[in-house]
Amino acid sequence: MRPGAVQTVPRLVLVVEDDPVIADLLVLHLEHAGYRTRVERDGEAALAAVARHTPAVVLLDIGLPGRDGIEVCRAMRAAGDWTPVLFVTARDDHVDRVVGLELGADDYVTKPFSPREVTARVAAVLRRADGAREHSAAIEVVRSGAVECLPMERRVLVQGVEVPFTATEFELLHFLLCTPGRVFSRSQLLRNVWGQDNLAGERTVDVHVAQVRAKLAPHEVIRTVRGVGYAALTERERRP
Repeated sequence: MRPGAVQTVPRLVLVVEDDPVIADLLVLHLEHAGYRTRVERDGEAALAAVARHTPAVVLLDIGLPGRDGIEVCRAMRAAGDWTPVLFVTARDDHVDRVVGLELGADDYVTKPFSPREVTARVAAVLRRADGAREHSAAIEVVRSGAVECLPMERRVLVQGVEVPFTATEFELLHFLLCTPGRVFSRSQLLRNVWGQDNLAGERTVDVHVAQVRAKLAPHEVIRTVRGVGYAALTERERRP
C-alpha cells in the first residue's frame, strides 16, 4: 500500500444458512466479490452476531432450525435494528416472501439461485443503504406536507418525528417525492429503486408501497394510478 493511502475494510455480510454446502458457496462468491463474511447456522446465533458484529447486510435463510428467518427479522425490527436484510429461501411460497417484505426485509431470492445473482442483490441493497444515487446528494430535504425526506441523513420525519425506514423503503419514497405528480410504472420503479427489473417481481413494489403508506399514515403522499403504477401527490392534490 502506498504511503498515506487509506485502507478500506471490506463490508461484512452475515450469512445465516443451516445448509453448509449453500453457506460455503455463498461465502466463496461473496468473498470473491470483495466482502468479508461470517456464517451462522440458526436464528439465535444470528441475532447475537448482528448485535456483536454489526454487519452491513444480513443474508437470512427463512427455513432455519428453531427460530426461523422471519422471526429473526421480526426481532431485529422490533429492537429498532434496520440493518438491510435479504431473505434467501427454498420455499417457492408467495406468502413467505410477502410476509418477509412486510416485516421490513429489503429483498429476497428463492433457491435454487445463482450465487452471482445473490452477490448482485447484496450490492444493490448496499447501494440503497448507502444512498449512492446522485440525486440524493444533490437535494438536502424533500417535503410532502408533514413528511420530510432527508437523503443525506437517510431519515424520514413525520411532523418532526423520525419514522424508521428500511433502505429500500427510503429509496422508494425519496424517488417518488423527487418528482411529485409523475406516474411511474412498477417496472420503472424496479429499475430505478431496486436496480433491476428482471429479478424482483412487481408484487415487491406493491408490498413496499403498502409498507411506506402504513408508516406514514394518516398522511397520504403516494397515490395509486390504476393499471399503471404510482405517483407522489402534488401540493394541490394534498389540499382538502
